Formats: sequence, structure tokens, C-alpha cells
Amino acid sequence: LPPRPTAAPTAGAAAAQAASPPSGTASPPGEAAPAGDTGLPAYEQTKQQPLPPYEEKRPLDLLAQLTNTPPPAETPVRTIVRRFKIWTPLVALVVVVLGVIQLVRPLPEPTLSLTAKESYEFEGGAPEMPWPGEGQAVVEVEGLGRIGESGKEKPVPIASVAKVMTAYLMLKEHPVKGDDPGVNIPMDQQAEDDAAKGAQGESVVNVNKGDKLSQREALQAIMVASANNVARQIARWDAGSEKAFVKKMNDTAKELGMTNTKYTDPSGLNATTVSTASDQVKLGMEAMKDPLFREVVLQPQYKDSNGDTHQNYNRLVPVNGVRGIKTGTTTKAGGNFVFAAEKKVGGTTQRIVGAVFGQHEAPIIDTVMARGQELITAAQGILTDMRVVKKGDVVGYVDDGLGTQVPVVATKDVNAVGWSGLKVSLKIGDGGKTIPNAAEAGDKVGELTMGGGQGEVSVPVALKEDLKEPGAGAKLTRLG
Repeated sequence: LPPRPTAAPTAGAAAAQAASPPSGTASPPGEAAPAGDTGLPAYEQTKQQPLPPYEEKRPLDLLAQLTNTPPPAETPVRTIVRRFKIWTPLVALVVVVLGVIQLVRPLPEPTLSLTAKESYEFEGGAPEMPWPGEGQAVVEVEGLGRIGESGKEKPVPIASVAKVMTAYLMLKEHPVKGDDPGVNIPMDQQAEDDAAKGAQGESVVNVNKGDKLSQREALQAIMVASANNVARQIARWDAGSEKAFVKKMNDTAKELGMTNTKYTDPSGLNATTVSTASDQVKLGMEAMKDPLFREVVLQPQYKDSNGDTHQNYNRLVPVNGVRGIKTGTTTKAGGNFVFAAEKKVGGTTQRIVGAVFGQHEAPIIDTVMARGQELITAAQGILTDMRVVKKGDVVGYVDDGLGTQVPVVATKDVNAVGWSGLKVSLKIGDGGKTIPNAAEAGDKVGELTMGGGQGEVSVPVALKEDLKEPGAGAKLTRLG
């Protein structure tokens, strides 16, 4: 067969062929082969096209580019759908996490609230009391309030009544527990020398330098025998000097709200030691909280370590409910008496504390004791009780903190103690115990309280219905 005719090369190909060296011919030394030169004829070569500059493409644009399908037109609906698909899983995850947190986090502590009346008033007007015709007097019932008062409240000399603060401070700074007699207080030379002042009319007990009195005996010496020399010795032993101790007396008086009181000595012999009946009642109530103090001021007499017997100047103890506290008499001060007494009423023991100052009718000690006895008897006589809550009455509710309230009832009758015209308050509380999140009907969950102090009336309150732990719905929807 004749040979196939060869197609004439195009002008471009001819030019390229002319520019290329013959096949199999190397480039001249020192010269690089032209870019893209593979040593093959042009028609046998393939060339790598450069990539277009990098552009950030959306997934749909890239897909369109790969499939040669143009991306769908962007519309508000498509934008919303796309965002919904992206955010819905995230929102669902957040909701699940928050739900788990709501279910497992601690429940709020339930609280008690009162629904019964907050206060009750005894019928009648203010009671009549046999107030003295001179001086000043105050009578109160611990935890209930003041029965009444007479005279002008102004600072007056209080004589040995000042020893109440001396005793209170000694026991406050050096507490004595149970039957322990306390630490020993050594007697110095001044205490021995001061004992000789008994010949001049001072109240003292005989001590010698080097003697040691227990705190119990020292307390008996100042509160029963009213010994000035031992009161001064206690001051020096406690504070290093009488002056330093007097400062502590005045600081303590301020702490107790005794705004009309000024002490200048630990025994009360100085007429510049002054106070009021009202201030000394405040101190008397605080002092009577100490068991050893109460024990000593109740003693009609005591025998000291030397074997000497000392009579209590307060001749009213321990009969007719009288429980203390201290007398104090001087010519300038007159007769002064701070007293404590008790009365059982309404299933409670109520403590009466009062003071009579500035009684100058001779004999002053007898006068002030008589005035005090009259006030004690009257106060005991006017104390009464009335029922304000019956057993089973709904008095409040427990709130679980998530919207559920369960009523509570009194487990006993509540009798208020007081006197005519007195208003008493009723309170409800948890009694210092945590209220459970779930409990059965009849379980005690708190206390109903009326009054205060020694005569406080308190009865338990119990659930009227079951208190159930909050369900999942309440837990999930709580905000607090």
C-alpha cells in the first residue's frame, strides 16, 4: 500500500518544532531545558493546568462545582432552615444538661411559718402593786417583761448591792462548773488588814495573809456575809488592782445596757458607786443564770473555813419562793434590795426579779426587806395562765421551697403565762433541727414557743399530712 500522507503541521506547531532541538539532542551545556520540555514531541506531551486561586467556598458551592450543578439560590427560608438544622442539636443538648442539673442539685431546705395569731393579750388593765412611798422600785418577770415601776429613775448610791457585779465578773472570768469549788484565791496582807475594819462597822470576814479561799467560799463571803475585804481581794486577784477591776465593772455594765450605772469600788462602800433599780434588775437576771451564783444567794447562812458561821443579810431566803439576791445599806444610800423569787404557774416556773432602792425609814434594813416582800408577794399573786392554743390546732405550715405547703399542728395545749393587760408573743421555729424534705404525718418538725427565759413555754408541732419529696416536674421548673 502507498504510505499514508503526513498532515502538514500547523503554523504554531511548526514554529514550536523549529524552536525545539532535534529529538535526542541534549540542550547545549550550561543551558537549562525549556520549561515543560520532556524531550517528547509536542503532540505527545500533557500539561498540568495551574489551580485557580484558593477561594473559601460554601459546601453547596463546592458540591455544585464538582457536579457542574449551580448552587440553589439563597432565600430567607433556606437560611432559616439551615440555621435551624445547625442550632437545634445544640439547644437540645443544653436543655438536656440543664435538666440533669435541675434533677440532681440539692433541694431547698423546708421552712416553718406561723399561721396562728402572733400575740395574745390578757384581759384587764395594769395590775395594782404595793409600790413603796419613797425611793424607786422595779419588778419584772424574766422572759415576759416588766410588771411595773415606781419613783424617778435616777442614779443613787447602792452600797453592797455593788457586790452583785463583783460576783458576776468573778464567775464570768473564772467559770465554776458543777460541784467544783473553783480555784483558790490567796489572801494578801491588805485583806488581813481590812478585816480589822469590822470594828468600824464594815462588813468583813476574818482572813489572814496566806489563807486561800475557794471561789465558792469567796462568793459566800461577799454575797452572804457581804465582806468588803474579800470583795476587794477578788478585784486585786482578778485584775491586778482594784482600779483595773473597777474599769472592768463599768465596761461590763455598758455591755449589759446599764446606762445609769457607775462603779467606783468593788464593795459598794463608796457613795460614788451609783445605779438605778432598773439597771440592777438587768444585772440580777444575768447573774441568776449562773448555777453557783443561784446556789449561794439561796443560802440563809454558811460556815467559813475558820469554822465561823455567817448569816445572810437577806433574811427572806429561802422561804415563800424567795431565791436571793443581795441587800445593801448605808446611812447615805438608805436600804437597798435586789431580789429574785419564783412562782409555778401553767406548768412552768417563772422567775421574778426586782429591786427596791432608797428606803430611809429606820431601821432601814427592816424597811427595805418589808417593801421587797410586799412586791414579791404581789407579783406572785398576779401571775396566771390562759390557754391560747389547743392540742391539734393548725398553727402553721411547712413550705418545701418548691410551692408545696403542708400544715402543722400543736401536739399539746399551749398555756400563756402573764398578768392582766400583758401581751405575749407566739413564735414557731425548727427548734435547731433541720426539717426533712420528706416525712410522715405525725412527725415532729419544730416547736411553738411563747414567752422566754426560765418561764418559756414550748411545745412540739407535727405534720398534719405527709410531706412528700418534690417530684421531677417541680425540680425541673424551679428557679431558685
